[in-house]
Amino acid sequence: MRSILLTSNEDIINGLRLAGVRSVKCNDRAELLKNFRTFTKTEDIGIIILTYSSFKEIKDEVLEFKLTGDLPLVVTIPDLDGGMEDDFILKYVRESVGVKAVGD
Repeated sequence: MRSILLTSNEDIINGLRLAGVRSVKCNDRAELLKNFRTFTKTEDIGIIILTYSSFKEIKDEVLEFKLTGDLPLVVTIPDLDGGMEDDFILKYVRESVGVKAVGD
């Protein structure tokens, strides 16, 4: 199974290309959502990687897909500025599982 990166950031695309990750540049929300829906139905894709800014654009659709429990796995990576919420792991657990984590 392969991984695919969906983002608008050219630098992240080039960096992950060096690691062998295929990328699709998405210039707007409609294009990002179209590609996300396409790759969630592609049999040989095991992981969809989204930058945090891309995730925020289609957050509702991503969370809805994650609740199905189907493959591919969808992961979010920080943007080049390192921008992600401070407690994004706890928030992710709450949204994915629907329970409070220790420390809430």
